[in-house]
Amino acid sequence: MQRETVFQGSRASSPPGFRDARACASTTLPGNPMAPGAARRFVRAALADWTETGQPASIGITERLADDAVVLVSELVTNAVVHAGTNVELTCRMEYAGESADGEGTSLVLEVSDHHPARAVRGENPKRSADSVEYGRGLQLVSCLSESWGITYRTGTKTVWARLPVDGVEAARQIEAYAGEQALERGLRVVEILDPTPNRVREAGEWGHRGALTFLAEASDLLAGQLDEDMVAALSGQLLVPRLADWCAVWLDDETGPRVRSEGSAALVPRLARVWHTSENRIEELRRLLEKDPPRHQGPLHGGAVPVPWPADGPIDTGGTALAYRLIAGGRGLGTLMVGRAGLARFPDEVTGLLEDFSRRVALAIGAARQYTRQATISRILQRGLLPSYVAQVPGVESALVYEPRDKGLAGGDFYDVFPAADGRWCFALGDVCGNGPEAAVVTGLARPWLRLLAREGYQVADVLSRLNRALLDDAMEAAEAAARAVAAAGIDGLVDDGSPTRFLSVLYGELVPTDEGVRCTLACAGHPLPLVLSPDGKVRAVADPQVLLGVMDDVAYTSETFLLAPGETLLCVTDGVTERRSGPRQFDDDDGLAQALASCAGLSAPLVAERIRRLVHDFSEVPSDDDLALLVLQAR
Repeated sequence: MQRETVFQGSRASSPPGFRDARACASTTLPGNPMAPGAARRFVRAALADWTETGQPASIGITERLADDAVVLVSELVTNAVVHAGTNVELTCRMEYAGESADGEGTSLVLEVSDHHPARAVRGENPKRSADSVEYGRGLQLVSCLSESWGITYRTGTKTVWARLPVDGVEAARQIEAYAGEQALERGLRVVEILDPTPNRVREAGEWGHRGALTFLAEASDLLAGQLDEDMVAALSGQLLVPRLADWCAVWLDDETGPRVRSEGSAALVPRLARVWHTSENRIEELRRLLEKDPPRHQGPLHGGAVPVPWPADGPIDTGGTALAYRLIAGGRGLGTLMVGRAGLARFPDEVTGLLEDFSRRVALAIGAARQYTRQATISRILQRGLLPSYVAQVPGVESALVYEPRDKGLAGGDFYDVFPAADGRWCFALGDVCGNGPEAAVVTGLARPWLRLLAREGYQVADVLSRLNRALLDDAMEAAEAAARAVAAAGIDGLVDDGSPTRFLSVLYGELVPTDEGVRCTLACAGHPLPLVLSPDGKVRAVADPQVLLGVMDDVAYTSETFLLAPGETLLCVTDGVTERRSGPRQFDDDDGLAQALASCAGLSAPLVAERIRRLVHDFSEVPSDDDLALLVLQAR
């Protein structure tokens, strides 16, 4: 089998011998366990698109070629993302070397480029020997499936490419020559095991490994989309039984579960998350037997097969063989996959290798599900801490609120508050931190408590903003000084300029005082979309002057405006997630779009006004919003 390695200085994106690309598609894949599934879908979509649009290069594309390409790119991306943990670029293109118009010489080229090839491999032993089961497995598969392949290095980039002939005949000959009769027989045995229909007759000459690889690829797609570890465990059992085993059990090491102390250390007590059997009426009995003897792991982590005793003292079966596979992801043990097959003295080697590959995919899916669960938990905690638990009801005012963070469930840069202050005053705020993510959440966590504290200390509206501006500038200065000290200690020349935009804050802050004539409102707008007032007759007016946002300038004197919100009038306050909602080059507030939307709400109650504005903002574009959205409606009764 032809193999080539091209070193620095060569063109990384093209294998030698090609001079024209007929069709090309590329994408960037994130460094997470879902990347292989995304890569498989991308390749299938590209081939389907070329075929449907009648691309000349699509002549000769067959289902078999698509299957080979999907399996190959799955292994390439899995090795790059899972083992190295980096983002990769995937390119799929058709190229030809000859002049024939009928497609002769046309090949499908797949490239996976890693832009961080120097990063240390996570969770791997640098002293791994060539005798290891895992050594070189990915490249052996690439070599087996492709007509030729190569590795190209250049500064900051490592690219692995592979070429598949479009007609598939040459690939089949190469595979048969490479695998030999013995490998072919082993592969056919795996296919027979994977086939749930016994004694199924298959076409002579079909390469048996293809069934196993298709099973692994489909299992990866199914498992990667699950965000609950118990669902991953349930799907694992259904995938394995009865294809590979008569029964299956998945134990999970719960991070918050009970621990057993032994020899000075505390070990997690595994939880039997899922049991599956070919006979459903035996599942509960099998569960009872397995729970008597949970798996115990000692020594270094490894994911190979470990023989375990057959469950005894029950009507499970007369006997058989059972194996356990440690589920490991990111160098951490997550649980154990246990399988059993009745009537066998030992599992065939082909099946143990396939189960090992499958267990790695299960571990990655469980790891991804746990990471999602941790992030969701953190998000809920942040949500409770950064935002008020309820919106205070102001006497004589009907209020409504809409808050939709860009990352669902995670409190982001937008925040709101309505709370009582001293002397019959009620205060409200709507703010937006420049930036997003955890950095913006930190500023949100500082700004809202400061607003409450200053308001309850009796400071006027303008003074509250001035003092909050000073607090943000002091925080930025302290961070810059700390960074400068760290640079000086490291002996690095140069100045540190901490101009982080996440310390910039736009805010609309005001106070309400109910009176006999309505509600007296005093407010100030610092770098925020101007508030609008809707009269009962449908007229809309702005009620504040724009001022510089907080955290930018030191010598800013903020001012406030006072007006009467008469009965029936509605005050609308929004963040830029509303005004800057995009549809192509247009924004929602272009040509006073927000004022026109508010004018159409005449006669509606505060909740209906909020809902109508929210719906109009969402309907403005078919593309999901890329910013937080918050709006506050206050209507005098």
